[in-house]
Amino acid sequence: MATAGSTGTSLTSEQMRDDVIPGLSSPDTIDSPFGQMAFFDGLPRPETVSTVYDALDLMRGIEVFLNAVPGASLVAMRRGMRAAGITSPRVIGFTDPRANSGALFLTPNTETTYGLAFLNLRDWGPTVIEAPPQSLCVVDDFWFRYVADMGIAGPDRGEGGKYLFLPPGYEGEIPDGYFTYRCPTYSNWVLLRALGGVPAIRQTKIYPLREVTAPEANEFINIAEQAFNTVHSNDFSFYEEVDELLQEEPVSALDAERAGQLAAIGLVAGQPFAPDDRMRRILSQAAEIGAGMARTVAYEPRDPEAVLYGSWRRGFVGGSYEFLRNGARMLDARTQFHYLATVVTPAMAHAQVGAGSAYAYTIHDSQGALLDGARTYRLHVDADVPAKNFWAVDVYDTQTRSLLRVPSTKWPALASNTGALQPNDDGSHDLYFGPVPPKGRETNWVETLPGKAWFQLFRLYGPLQPWFDQTWRLNEFEPLD
Repeated sequence: MATAGSTGTSLTSEQMRDDVIPGLSSPDTIDSPFGQMAFFDGLPRPETVSTVYDALDLMRGIEVFLNAVPGASLVAMRRGMRAAGITSPRVIGFTDPRANSGALFLTPNTETTYGLAFLNLRDWGPTVIEAPPQSLCVVDDFWFRYVADMGIAGPDRGEGGKYLFLPPGYEGEIPDGYFTYRCPTYSNWVLLRALGGVPAIRQTKIYPLREVTAPEANEFINIAEQAFNTVHSNDFSFYEEVDELLQEEPVSALDAERAGQLAAIGLVAGQPFAPDDRMRRILSQAAEIGAGMARTVAYEPRDPEAVLYGSWRRGFVGGSYEFLRNGARMLDARTQFHYLATVVTPAMAHAQVGAGSAYAYTIHDSQGALLDGARTYRLHVDADVPAKNFWAVDVYDTQTRSLLRVPSTKWPALASNTGALQPNDDGSHDLYFGPVPPKGRETNWVETLPGKAWFQLFRLYGPLQPWFDQTWRLNEFEPLD
């Protein structure tokens, strides 16, 4: 409500006393979630000073958790890949025949053969990647921001091409004959996917530009049967993961606002991260709270654009790979995506008819209850699924957001391209999820575990128009018990 003087008119002393000053002042006591704050005529009393700074440190610790999940995720990815033997850009890991539940990855699919590598532009300088033909490859920087598509979605259009990646601040000569990209960070994650599978991925070449006349051969490691972790922490060590990134990369790699959040809790480039006992206690609490908030934002997003229909949700909200809407960063959408998934590319953010893939997930059954591993559910998939290539359902652990580890299989998924699914007479499918397989429908079943929740991603590879205009829709999970 406008006060006297807001239109430029002068104030009487009574108006100043009664209308203006009260709105500029603080009461002597303020109740807050952090405890009561006490003031003497607007001045904080000694006990309030510590309360307020504890609160500020906690709030900023939570904000850092929510906003730095992308970076921490790639630090954990690199750590896990190093444990699997991918210790140099020269080494390319792959999953033959496909990913499984042995390692911890954020929501991988079991239908794709992955290739994985990390660029090190600090040591190698300008680096060349020769992408295989008919591939879908992506390069993201160390803060998990999009750098380039290679292959079908890239400028080589699936013909295969040579890509040159330049380190931050590079001022040297740039040779012709490459698709060239400047990277904001020295470390960059490379994801390789090829329609030709492992033989095609083995055609990939990664080498320093200085070796262009005689590049040293790459080493390929099958990591499918190894057990390792690529998922970021949810406790105090989360901040140590972020610090690892911060110390390696140039200050220019991060915007000033997010860098300020990090600095407020002691994460500063060029300085050791050494919180005292008080700050360590606060950040440990902040990580727990931040992780709880991230789980809520990821599993129960409140943005209306996250709702597909019914209980089904979209994984990539807003259609922007930069998580922008009307010039504003969609903070919750960024946290939602990165807490559950990896790989940022425009091709994923904005699926097109007949190209790329579309995703949907839910944590609820048809009655609104959380999916429970002790119960049995049926998902009826109507005939004529609008997928040019195929469709699949992969089941995940709600704690690790990785493939659910069950005794019956290391591939907890059902896919239309396996030839194993039993269709109904009308071409539809009934899929079952529960601790015990339905008699006669074992090939249409994924095991779940009593005492554990679960969630899934329904993927359509090459989604068709009925998916986008919703003339074909997913049904809900029906409890059978």
